[in-house]
Amino acid sequence: MAEVEAPHAVPAPPEDRDEENVVVDPAVEDIMPIKKDVRYLFPNDERENDRLDMHHALIRVVMKDRLFFSPIGDSPGRVIDLCTGTGIWAIEFADLFPSAEIIGNDLSPIQPKLVPPNVKFIIDDVEDEWGYENDPFDFIHARYLTGTLKNMPRLLEQSFACLKPGGWAEFQDWDAMVQSADDSTKGTSIEQYFLNTLPAFESAGYSTRPGRYLEKWMKDAGFVNIQKTVGAYNLLQFEESLEASAVAALTRFQNWSKTEVDILIAKTKQDARNPKIHPIFHLMAYEGNYGCHLY
Repeated sequence: MAEVEAPHAVPAPPEDRDEENVVVDPAVEDIMPIKKDVRYLFPNDERENDRLDMHHALIRVVMKDRLFFSPIGDSPGRVIDLCTGTGIWAIEFADLFPSAEIIGNDLSPIQPKLVPPNVKFIIDDVEDEWGYENDPFDFIHARYLTGTLKNMPRLLEQSFACLKPGGWAEFQDWDAMVQSADDSTKGTSIEQYFLNTLPAFESAGYSTRPGRYLEKWMKDAGFVNIQKTVGAYNLLQFEESLEASAVAALTRFQNWSKTEVDILIAKTKQDARNPKIHPIFHLMAYEGNYGCHLY
C-alpha cells in the first residue's frame, strides 16, 4: 500500500540533522533535534535511548511478553505507533505481522536504520493536526506519554478520527505519582522527588498521571468496547529515570539550581535502595474500538 503522509510529516533522515531545528536548552546537555518552537523535556542521548529500551523490556514482562492486548486479529493491516521513541515496539510488531504496514512517528529521528521492510519512521508532532482521516488505521498504539504531551484528550480524539470503523486503539500509561501499600514512602526523598517534579511538569501544562484518566478520555472521544487490561507496577527502571525526568522540569519551571536537583536525585536514589521503603507505580492499559465490530 502506498504511504500517504500527513501534510506536516517528514521522513526521518538517515543521518544528517538540520542544526536550525535543534532546540538548545541549558538545563539538559542533549536535547531532542525537533521542529522549531517545540521543546522536549527529556534528554536525547544513548543513555536515554537505553532507558527507553529498558522500559520496553519492563512492560513486556508486566504484560507477560505481549506487545498489545487489543483483539486485532491475524492481519491488522495499517498500524501507527505514536511517539515511537527508539522504534522498538514498531519493529517487533512488524516482525510479528509481516503483512502489516506500520508507521512510527516521533519528534526525533533516533530510530535504527536497519528495520523490517514494512516499517516506516517519520518525524511528526502528534499534537499537530494529523491529516490521516482519509487514510485511517486499523490499529493505533501509544504508551508511556507521561510528561510529554499537553493535551492528551485531544490525542485520543484525533486517534478516534483516524481509526477505521471496527479498528482498535490501545493506550498504555503510568500514574507517575509514587505510591506504597504500607506508607513506607511517606516523608522520604522519593516522595519529595515526585511532589516537586510532577507539579513542575504540570505547571507547564504536561500531563503526569494520564493512566488514571485514560478510560474517561477514551469514552469522551467516542471509543466503545473499552477494556482495562492491566493494572501493574514495577520499579526496575526507576533510578535511570530520575535525572531524565527532573532536571529540565525543575530548573526551567521551578527555578531550582542544577546542584539542588542533583542533591534531590542522590537522596532519592538512597531511599530507592533502602529495603524498608517500598515504592510502587501503577501502569494502566486501555483498549477500545471504533464501532461494535469485533475481529
